[in-house]
Amino acid sequence: MPGGLFLLTLIVWLVLKTMRQIRQRADADSAATEQIHELESHLSQLLKSLGEMTGRMQTMAEVFGSRQSDMMRAVNERLDGMGHKLGISMADTTKKTQDGLRHLHERLAVIDRAQQTITDLSGQVGQLQSILSNKQTRGAFGQGRMEAIIQDQMAPSTYSFQATLSNNNRPDCLIHMPNGAPSLAIDAKFPLEGFNLLRKAETEEQLKYAQAQFRRDFSKHIQDIGEKYLLPGETQDTAFLFVPSESVFAELNERFEDLVQKAHRTRVVIVSPSLLMLSIQVIQSVLRDAKMREQAHLIQAEVGHLIADVSRLNDRVGKLQSHFAQANKDIDQILTSTDKITETQEPDEPRQAITPDS
Repeated sequence: MPGGLFLLTLIVWLVLKTMRQIRQRADADSAATEQIHELESHLSQLLKSLGEMTGRMQTMAEVFGSRQSDMMRAVNERLDGMGHKLGISMADTTKKTQDGLRHLHERLAVIDRAQQTITDLSGQVGQLQSILSNKQTRGAFGQGRMEAIIQDQMAPSTYSFQATLSNNNRPDCLIHMPNGAPSLAIDAKFPLEGFNLLRKAETEEQLKYAQAQFRRDFSKHIQDIGEKYLLPGETQDTAFLFVPSESVFAELNERFEDLVQKAHRTRVVIVSPSLLMLSIQVIQSVLRDAKMREQAHLIQAEVGHLIADVSRLNDRVGKLQSHFAQANKDIDQILTSTDKITETQEPDEPRQAITPDS
């Protein structure tokens, strides 16, 4: 009996357990069914979304395709424009480069000519230095420059080169002044040895020696000009010392003002080529005024003759006027006589017209 009860109890427990499992499986199946329905719903929504996404992708692909074609066309147009502009720019650049090269060649040619000119000038400067290193040739050089300036601006009768004075000295040039005034002496032998030493001096001692040498030479030359060329009654009381270089003249006035003042006290005027030309122009004005004064009496005589001729013409016109007045008076008397004759004729007698033939 206890065994049957136990068995019955076991069977009941098994039945309950089986029913519980069946119920659990049914619940699980219903849950699975619901999950399947949910999955199907999600899947349908996913498929719907996928279809919409596919449509959108196709639309976007079409839009992107059209935009890509537009972009490619715009890029091609821009590339074409850039290529055209680049071609024009390269052509302009090439032209400018060619023009620049041509101008460069022209300038190089000018530079070559200038370099050749500088080379020639260097050779000429070397020749000039060799000339100026010799006292005789230096004097001839200064004499030549002075003669060229004077010959270009003055008449041959107004100057003399290497004329001999009463003391047997010969200035380089004499300018003849008008109205018998004394001549103006010009010296062209500037002492350049000491000045060249000044330029070549490298040390302070050499510079002092060169300055002392130049001062001695210049003072001696100024003194010689005053003693040889300033002759009362024969030459002017002032003489010219011609310096054939503007740079030497400028440096002389800048660094040796005391020597310039000493020359002025000795009545020697230092002139450069430009100052000599200016002085010659002043002398030309003086000569021109002197010639005008010389011709003034001739002009006055001619004016007197002209006034006499005008006076005679006035007398003759007066006489002619008196003759015209007498002729007018005679004509008036003739007209009076003819009027009287016509008044004495008979009234019935027709009056005859007076003609020139009657």
